[in-house]
Amino acid sequence: MALQVGIVGLPNVGKSTLFNAVSNNAKAQASNYRFCTIDPNVGQVDVPDERMDKLAELVVPNRTVPTTIEFVDIAGLVKGASKGEGLGNKFLANIREVDAIVHVIRCFEDENILREEGAINPVSDKEIIDTELQLKDLESVEKKISRIEKSARVGDAKAKADLEVLLRCKAHLEQGKNIREMGLNEEELTAIYDIFLLSGKPVLYVANVDEASMLTGNKYSEALAAAVKADGSEVIVMNNTIEAQISEMENEEDKQMFLSEYNLSEPGLNRLIRSAYQLLNLITYFTAGVQEVRAWTIHTGWKAPQAASVIHTDFEKGFIKAEVIAYADFIALGSEAACKEAGKLRIEGKEYIVKDGDIMHFRFNV
Repeated sequence: MALQVGIVGLPNVGKSTLFNAVSNNAKAQASNYRFCTIDPNVGQVDVPDERMDKLAELVVPNRTVPTTIEFVDIAGLVKGASKGEGLGNKFLANIREVDAIVHVIRCFEDENILREEGAINPVSDKEIIDTELQLKDLESVEKKISRIEKSARVGDAKAKADLEVLLRCKAHLEQGKNIREMGLNEEELTAIYDIFLLSGKPVLYVANVDEASMLTGNKYSEALAAAVKADGSEVIVMNNTIEAQISEMENEEDKQMFLSEYNLSEPGLNRLIRSAYQLLNLITYFTAGVQEVRAWTIHTGWKAPQAASVIHTDFEKGFIKAEVIAYADFIALGSEAACKEAGKLRIEGKEYIVKDGDIMHFRFNV
């Protein structure tokens, strides 16, 4: 399941530094000039999950395989991007391809790092990008309205229903609001599914603060949190440079010592990765055996046959049933055999909705 999270923001806010820190198999160039990132960098990132570590301690497998998501480092956006300014067209096309957005916003002062937007103002910075996405969305919505208006007028029921949704989207965007704030239901979303609206994507904000504000935040991160409170978006406070240093440490003892010096219980990146995973509406189930303990990514609400398909499509086609153990039961009892003996191993059919943390074994026939 190749789901992508795009890292976006104005130039020189710490996007590439964050990407370098978060990615475990790719390194992006991070420099102090506009449009340092031109072609997007893509890195596959392990999702930290202590549940898998605890399962591995009990099962003692030959290997463990965590679940992953992809992060994409996208070129810095400038005012006027929706009209092609800077690398606007390329930037917006790259955002269109990702499933969710991590918006990095500068929340620190440093006269040595270029800034063309004037005094530090995280709310204004957020609004610059919001406006560019909204303007591009407005263009997409108006084009589709033009395409289907005639069909709607002559009585095409689908076109008429779509037009009603599109007109509401147009009015919403003209008020300077994001599509994700509209709360469109599944049926209404079909009207805009094919135009991939940018401001409809879920967003997580990273307040890139100075070192002194890593634990407490500062007036800038607080202003940002207040500005996004209405749409329910999360703000994660971190210092991207420190996080990059932590991520480069290979020795676990050194890393723990470094974290301790900064009074951190874990890297801020772990919180970011987990939050991005949740932002995509994803959950994890596990398979656990002597060969491997493995985490599998699925969408919230998937039924057992769909969940089986991420292992192999044959598992879904020939699905018979699933053997399921709740994570808490497995940890409490210590093994699959003990769970069976205690009656904690359940047999579930095609309608079973998989829960986060389930330990599963599928029976199938093809």
